[in-house]
Amino acid sequence: MSAAASAGAKDPGAALPGARLDWIPLALVPVLALAALPLVGSPPTWVTLTVAGLAMGMMIFMMASGLTLVFGLMDVLNFAHGIFISVGAYGAASVLTRMAGRLEQPSLASDLSAMVPAVLAAIALAGLLGWFFERVLIRPVYGDHLKQILITMGGLIVFEQLIHVVWGPDIIPLPRPGAITGAFIVGEAAIERYRVLAVIVGLALFAAMWLLLNRTRIGLLVRAGVENPEMVESLGYRIKRLFVGVFVAGSGLAGLGGAMWAMYQEQVTAQMGMQVLVVIFIVVIIGGLGSVGGCFVGAMLVGLLANYTGYLAPKLSLGSNILLMVLVLLWRPRGLYPIGKA
Repeated sequence: MSAAASAGAKDPGAALPGARLDWIPLALVPVLALAALPLVGSPPTWVTLTVAGLAMGMMIFMMASGLTLVFGLMDVLNFAHGIFISVGAYGAASVLTRMAGRLEQPSLASDLSAMVPAVLAAIALAGLLGWFFERVLIRPVYGDHLKQILITMGGLIVFEQLIHVVWGPDIIPLPRPGAITGAFIVGEAAIERYRVLAVIVGLALFAAMWLLLNRTRIGLLVRAGVENPEMVESLGYRIKRLFVGVFVAGSGLAGLGGAMWAMYQEQVTAQMGMQVLVVIFIVVIIGGLGSVGGCFVGAMLVGLLANYTGYLAPKLSLGSNILLMVLVLLWRPRGLYPIGKA
Protein backbone atom coordinates (compact mmCIF):
# COMPACT_ATOMS: atom_id res chain seq x y z
CA MET A 1 0.00 0.00 0.00
CA SER A 2 1.39 3.42 -0.93
CA ALA A 3 2.04 6.15 1.61
CA ALA A 4 -0.77 8.26 0.19
CA ALA A 5 -3.19 5.38 0.45
CA SER A 6 -2.05 4.64 4.01
CA ALA A 7 -2.57 8.25 4.98
CA GLY A 8 -6.04 8.21 3.49
CA ALA A 9 -6.87 5.00 5.35
CA LYS A 10 -5.63 6.42 8.66
CA ASP A 11 -7.55 9.66 8.26
CA PRO A 12 -11.11 8.86 7.21
CA GLY A 13 -12.16 12.34 8.27
CA ALA A 14 -9.89 14.09 5.79
CA ALA A 15 -11.58 16.84 3.79
CA LEU A 16 -12.98 15.84 0.45
CA PRO A 17 -12.00 17.92 -2.57
CA GLY A 18 -14.54 20.67 -3.17
CA ALA A 19 -16.64 20.85 -6.27
CA ARG A 20 -15.43 23.17 -8.98
CA LEU A 21 -17.32 26.38 -9.45
CA ASP A 22 -19.07 26.60 -12.81
CA TRP A 23 -17.87 29.97 -14.11
CA ILE A 24 -19.87 29.94 -17.35
CA PRO A 25 -23.16 31.38 -15.97
CA LEU A 26 -21.24 33.98 -13.95
CA ALA A 27 -19.36 35.03 -17.08
CA LEU A 28 -22.66 35.86 -18.77
CA VAL A 29 -22.90 39.08 -16.72
CA PRO A 30 -19.76 40.78 -18.14
CA VAL A 31 -20.47 39.27 -21.57
CA LEU A 32 -23.92 40.88 -21.61
CA ALA A 33 -22.50 44.21 -20.45
CA LEU A 34 -19.75 44.23 -23.09
CA ALA A 35 -22.16 43.13 -25.83
CA ALA A 36 -24.35 46.15 -25.06
CA LEU A 37 -21.49 48.66 -25.36
CA PRO A 38 -21.41 48.87 -29.18
CA LEU A 39 -25.21 48.96 -29.29
CA VAL A 40 -25.44 51.84 -26.82
CA GLY A 41 -22.62 53.66 -28.59
CA SER A 42 -21.78 56.28 -25.97
CA PRO A 43 -19.41 54.98 -23.25
CA PRO A 44 -20.68 57.45 -20.59
CA THR A 45 -24.27 56.39 -21.27
CA TRP A 46 -23.21 52.74 -21.15
CA VAL A 47 -21.56 53.26 -17.75
CA THR A 48 -24.68 54.95 -16.39
CA LEU A 49 -26.94 52.17 -17.73
CA THR A 50 -24.63 49.45 -16.41
CA VAL A 51 -24.49 50.86 -12.87
CA ALA A 52 -28.27 51.36 -12.95
CA GLY A 53 -28.75 47.77 -14.14
CA LEU A 54 -26.48 46.37 -11.44
CA ALA A 55 -28.31 48.40 -8.79
CA MET A 56 -31.68 47.16 -10.02
CA GLY A 57 -30.33 43.61 -10.09
CA MET A 58 -29.11 43.90 -6.50
CA MET A 59 -32.50 45.11 -5.28
CA ILE A 60 -34.24 42.31 -7.19
CA PHE A 61 -31.80 39.86 -5.57
CA MET A 62 -32.70 41.17 -2.10
CA MET A 63 -36.39 40.57 -2.81
CA ALA A 64 -35.91 37.22 -4.59
CA SER A 65 -33.27 35.55 -2.39
CA GLY A 66 -35.77 34.76 0.35
CA LEU A 67 -38.25 33.28 -2.12
CA THR A 68 -35.64 31.01 -3.70
CA LEU A 69 -34.78 29.59 -0.27
CA VAL A 70 -38.45 29.03 0.58
CA PHE A 71 -39.18 27.57 -2.85
CA GLY A 72 -36.10 25.35 -2.90
CA LEU A 73 -36.13 24.13 0.71
CA MET A 74 -39.83 24.00 1.57
CA ASP A 75 -41.28 23.35 -1.91
CA VAL A 76 -43.78 26.15 -1.26
CA LEU A 77 -45.25 28.20 -4.11
CA ASN A 78 -45.69 31.42 -2.14
CA PHE A 79 -47.49 33.87 -4.41
CA ALA A 80 -47.95 36.15 -1.40
CA HIS A 81 -44.23 36.98 -1.34
CA GLY A 82 -45.04 40.40 -2.77
CA ILE A 83 -46.95 41.40 0.36
CA PHE A 84 -43.77 41.03 2.44
CA ILE A 85 -42.10 43.50 0.07
CA SER A 86 -44.95 45.99 0.44
CA VAL A 87 -45.15 45.65 4.21
CA GLY A 88 -41.40 46.12 4.51
CA ALA A 89 -41.64 49.26 2.40
CA TYR A 90 -44.43 50.66 4.55
CA GLY A 91 -42.55 49.81 7.74
CA ALA A 92 -39.48 51.69 6.51
CA ALA A 93 -41.61 54.62 5.34
CA SER A 94 -43.31 54.86 8.74
CA VAL A 95 -39.95 55.19 10.50
CA LEU A 96 -38.45 57.60 7.96
CA THR A 97 -41.44 59.96 8.01
CA ARG A 98 -41.26 60.14 11.80
CA MET A 99 -37.54 60.93 11.64
CA ALA A 100 -37.80 63.45 8.81
CA GLY A 101 -35.97 66.07 10.85
CA ARG A 102 -32.77 64.04 10.83
CA LEU A 103 -32.99 63.54 7.08
CA GLU A 104 -33.06 67.29 6.48
CA GLN A 105 -29.66 67.74 8.10
CA PRO A 106 -26.74 67.58 5.63
CA SER A 107 -24.98 64.87 7.61
CA LEU A 108 -24.28 61.25 6.75
CA ALA A 109 -24.46 60.29 10.43
CA SER A 110 -27.93 61.83 10.77
CA ASP A 111 -29.13 60.05 7.62
CA LEU A 112 -27.79 56.70 8.80
CA SER A 113 -29.39 57.17 12.24
CA ALA A 114 -32.73 57.30 10.43
CA MET A 115 -32.09 54.76 7.66
CA VAL A 116 -30.76 51.93 9.84
CA PRO A 117 -33.83 51.83 12.17
CA ALA A 118 -36.07 52.08 9.09
CA VAL A 119 -34.43 49.08 7.43
CA LEU A 120 -34.49 47.08 10.69
CA ALA A 121 -38.19 47.89 11.09
CA ALA A 122 -38.85 46.70 7.54
CA ILE A 123 -37.06 43.40 8.16
CA ALA A 124 -38.76 42.84 11.53
CA LEU A 125 -42.27 43.67 10.30
CA ALA A 126 -41.96 41.50 7.17
CA GLY A 127 -40.42 38.66 9.19
CA LEU A 128 -43.28 38.78 11.71
CA LEU A 129 -45.83 38.65 8.90
CA GLY A 130 -43.91 35.73 7.38
CA TRP A 131 -44.12 33.85 10.69
CA PHE A 132 -47.89 34.36 10.72
CA PHE A 133 -48.21 33.19 7.10
CA GLU A 134 -46.22 30.03 7.74
CA ARG A 135 -48.02 29.11 10.94
CA VAL A 136 -51.58 29.90 9.82
CA LEU A 137 -51.76 29.67 6.01
CA ILE A 138 -48.84 27.61 4.69
CA ARG A 139 -48.49 24.81 7.24
CA PRO A 140 -51.87 23.15 6.51
CA VAL A 141 -51.11 22.91 2.76
CA TYR A 142 -47.54 21.56 2.66
CA GLY A 143 -47.15 19.27 -0.34
CA ASP A 144 -50.21 20.57 -2.22
CA HIS A 145 -49.13 23.16 -4.79
CA LEU A 146 -52.62 23.96 -6.03
CA LYS A 147 -53.86 24.83 -2.55
CA GLN A 148 -50.65 26.79 -1.90
CA ILE A 149 -51.27 28.95 -4.95
CA LEU A 150 -54.91 29.58 -4.05
CA ILE A 151 -54.27 30.31 -0.36
CA THR A 152 -51.24 32.53 -0.87
CA MET A 153 -52.96 34.50 -3.63
CA GLY A 154 -55.93 34.96 -1.32
CA GLY A 155 -53.61 36.06 1.47
CA LEU A 156 -51.97 38.56 -0.87
CA ILE A 157 -55.33 40.14 -1.73
CA VAL A 158 -56.50 40.27 1.89
CA PHE A 159 -53.31 41.79 3.24
CA GLU A 160 -53.18 44.36 0.44
CA GLN A 161 -56.55 45.58 1.66
CA LEU A 162 -55.33 45.54 5.26
CA ILE A 163 -52.47 47.81 4.19
CA HIS A 164 -55.10 50.30 3.01
CA VAL A 165 -56.79 50.03 6.40
CA VAL A 166 -53.58 50.60 8.40
CA TRP A 167 -51.70 53.10 6.22
CA GLY A 168 -54.46 54.46 4.02
CA PRO A 169 -55.10 54.15 0.26
CA ASP A 170 -52.96 57.10 -0.85
CA ILE A 171 -49.44 56.89 -2.23
CA ILE A 172 -46.89 57.81 0.43
CA PRO A 173 -44.04 59.98 -0.91
CA LEU A 174 -40.65 58.88 0.40
CA PRO A 175 -37.85 61.37 -0.34
CA ARG A 176 -34.38 59.93 -0.13
CA PRO A 177 -31.98 61.02 2.61
CA GLY A 178 -29.70 63.85 1.54
CA ALA A 179 -26.52 61.79 1.77
CA ILE A 180 -27.68 59.40 -0.96
CA THR A 181 -29.51 61.91 -3.14
CA GLY A 182 -28.06 63.22 -6.38
CA ALA A 183 -25.22 61.93 -8.51
CA PHE A 184 -21.49 62.26 -8.93
CA ILE A 185 -19.52 62.46 -12.17
CA VAL A 186 -16.98 59.83 -13.20
CA GLY A 187 -15.38 61.04 -16.40
CA GLU A 188 -18.43 62.04 -18.38
CA ALA A 189 -20.79 59.51 -16.79
CA ALA A 190 -23.31 60.53 -14.14
CA ILE A 191 -23.76 57.87 -11.43
CA GLU A 192 -26.48 58.18 -8.80
CA ARG A 193 -25.33 57.78 -5.22
CA TYR A 194 -28.32 55.65 -4.30
CA ARG A 195 -27.53 53.12 -7.03
CA VAL A 196 -24.01 52.73 -5.68
CA LEU A 197 -25.44 52.18 -2.20
CA ALA A 198 -27.80 49.51 -3.57
CA VAL A 199 -24.86 47.69 -5.20
CA ILE A 200 -22.88 47.75 -1.94
CA VAL A 201 -25.81 46.49 0.16
CA GLY A 202 -26.59 43.76 -2.37
CA LEU A 203 -22.99 42.52 -2.48
CA ALA A 204 -22.80 42.53 1.32
CA LEU A 205 -26.04 40.55 1.54
CA PHE A 206 -24.86 37.98 -0.99
CA ALA A 207 -21.54 37.55 0.83
CA ALA A 208 -23.33 37.12 4.17
CA MET A 209 -25.75 34.55 2.74
CA TRP A 210 -22.94 32.64 1.04
CA LEU A 211 -20.93 32.48 4.27
CA LEU A 212 -24.01 31.46 6.26
CA LEU A 213 -25.00 28.68 3.87
CA ASN A 214 -21.48 27.36 3.24
CA ARG A 215 -19.53 27.97 6.46
CA THR A 216 -21.99 27.42 9.33
CA ARG A 217 -23.90 24.51 10.85
CA ILE A 218 -27.21 26.24 10.12
CA GLY A 219 -26.27 26.56 6.47
CA LEU A 220 -25.29 22.89 6.38
CA LEU A 221 -28.71 21.94 7.76
CA VAL A 222 -30.48 24.19 5.25
CA ARG A 223 -28.59 22.71 2.32
CA ALA A 224 -29.07 19.18 3.64
CA GLY A 225 -32.77 19.92 4.09
CA VAL A 226 -33.00 20.89 0.42
CA GLU A 227 -31.35 17.65 -0.67
CA ASN A 228 -32.85 15.17 1.80
CA PRO A 229 -35.24 16.43 4.52
CA GLU A 230 -35.92 12.88 5.75
CA MET A 231 -32.24 12.37 6.54
CA VAL A 232 -32.07 15.64 8.49
CA GLU A 233 -35.14 14.59 10.48
CA SER A 234 -33.65 11.17 11.21
CA LEU A 235 -30.51 12.78 12.65
CA GLY A 236 -32.59 14.41 15.36
CA TYR A 237 -33.08 17.88 13.91
CA ARG A 238 -36.61 19.26 13.81
CA ILE A 239 -37.07 20.11 10.16
CA LYS A 240 -40.34 21.99 10.84
CA ARG A 241 -38.52 24.50 13.03
CA LEU A 242 -35.93 24.88 10.30
CA PHE A 243 -38.76 25.54 7.83
CA VAL A 244 -40.19 28.25 10.08
CA GLY A 245 -36.79 29.91 10.42
CA VAL A 246 -36.19 29.85 6.67
CA PHE A 247 -39.64 31.27 5.95
CA VAL A 248 -39.20 34.10 8.47
CA ALA A 249 -35.71 34.87 7.14
CA GLY A 250 -36.98 34.87 3.56
CA SER A 251 -39.79 37.23 4.49
CA GLY A 252 -37.35 39.54 6.28
CA LEU A 253 -35.13 39.66 3.20
CA ALA A 254 -38.19 40.60 1.15
CA GLY A 255 -38.83 43.41 3.63
CA LEU A 256 -35.25 44.63 3.20
CA GLY A 257 -35.68 44.60 -0.57
CA GLY A 258 -39.00 46.43 -0.21
CA ALA A 259 -37.37 49.20 1.86
CA MET A 260 -34.59 49.63 -0.71
CA TRP A 261 -37.06 49.52 -3.62
CA ALA A 262 -39.30 52.13 -1.96
CA MET A 263 -36.39 54.55 -1.54
CA TYR A 264 -35.41 53.82 -5.14
CA GLN A 265 -38.89 54.75 -6.40
CA GLU A 266 -39.29 57.50 -3.78
CA GLN A 267 -42.85 56.39 -3.05
CA VAL A 268 -44.75 53.55 -1.40
CA THR A 269 -47.90 51.81 -2.65
CA ALA A 270 -49.72 48.67 -1.55
CA GLN A 271 -49.30 47.15 -5.03
CA MET A 272 -45.53 47.64 -5.30
CA GLY A 273 -44.78 44.07 -4.20
CA MET A 274 -47.22 42.60 -6.69
CA GLN A 275 -45.72 44.71 -9.48
CA VAL A 276 -42.30 43.06 -9.13
CA LEU A 277 -43.53 39.54 -8.29
CA VAL A 278 -43.36 38.27 -11.87
CA VAL A 279 -39.77 39.49 -12.23
CA ILE A 280 -38.87 37.83 -8.93
CA PHE A 281 -40.24 34.47 -10.07
CA ILE A 282 -38.35 34.83 -13.36
CA VAL A 283 -35.11 35.39 -11.43
CA VAL A 284 -35.76 32.39 -9.17
CA ILE A 285 -36.45 30.13 -12.17
CA ILE A 286 -33.44 31.41 -14.13
CA GLY A 287 -31.09 30.88 -11.18
CA GLY A 288 -32.31 27.42 -10.21
CA LEU A 289 -34.74 26.63 -7.40
CA GLY A 290 -33.08 27.01 -4.02
CA SER A 291 -29.77 28.34 -5.37
CA VAL A 292 -28.70 31.65 -3.83
CA GLY A 293 -25.77 31.91 -6.25
CA GLY A 294 -28.07 31.30 -9.20
CA CYS A 295 -30.52 33.87 -7.88
CA PHE A 296 -27.70 36.41 -7.64
CA VAL A 297 -26.48 35.83 -11.21
CA GLY A 298 -30.04 35.73 -12.55
CA ALA A 299 -30.88 39.04 -10.86
CA MET A 300 -27.80 40.68 -12.38
CA LEU A 301 -28.73 39.46 -15.85
CA VAL A 302 -32.35 40.60 -15.48
CA GLY A 303 -31.37 44.03 -14.16
CA LEU A 304 -28.81 44.69 -16.88
CA LEU A 305 -31.00 43.40 -19.70
CA ALA A 306 -33.98 45.47 -18.52
CA ASN A 307 -31.95 48.68 -18.50
CA TYR A 308 -30.22 48.10 -21.83
CA THR A 309 -33.46 47.08 -23.54
CA GLY A 310 -35.38 49.95 -21.98
CA TYR A 311 -32.85 52.37 -23.48
CA LEU A 312 -32.43 50.72 -26.90
CA ALA A 313 -35.97 49.41 -27.55
CA PRO A 314 -38.45 50.52 -24.85
CA LYS A 315 -41.35 48.59 -26.42
CA LEU A 316 -39.43 45.31 -25.98
CA SER A 317 -38.36 45.88 -22.38
CA LEU A 318 -41.37 44.10 -20.85
CA GLY A 319 -40.76 40.91 -22.83
CA SER A 320 -36.97 40.90 -22.61
CA ASN A 321 -36.85 39.10 -19.25
CA ILE A 322 -39.26 36.40 -20.42
CA LEU A 323 -37.10 35.87 -23.50
CA LEU A 324 -34.05 35.62 -21.25
CA MET A 325 -35.78 32.98 -19.14
CA VAL A 326 -36.73 30.97 -22.22
CA LEU A 327 -33.16 31.05 -23.57
CA VAL A 328 -31.66 30.05 -20.22
CA LEU A 329 -34.08 27.15 -19.77
CA LEU A 330 -33.42 25.92 -23.30
CA TRP A 331 -29.72 25.87 -22.41
CA ARG A 332 -30.04 24.64 -18.82
CA PRO A 333 -33.54 23.33 -18.04
CA ARG A 334 -32.91 23.35 -14.27
CA GLY A 335 -31.55 26.89 -14.19
CA LEU A 336 -28.06 28.38 -14.13
CA TYR A 337 -27.03 26.84 -10.80
CA PRO A 338 -29.43 24.06 -9.81
CA ILE A 339 -29.21 22.81 -6.25
CA GLY A 340 -26.30 20.43 -5.89
CA LYS A 341 -24.03 22.52 -8.17
CA ALA A 342 -23.88 25.89 -6.43
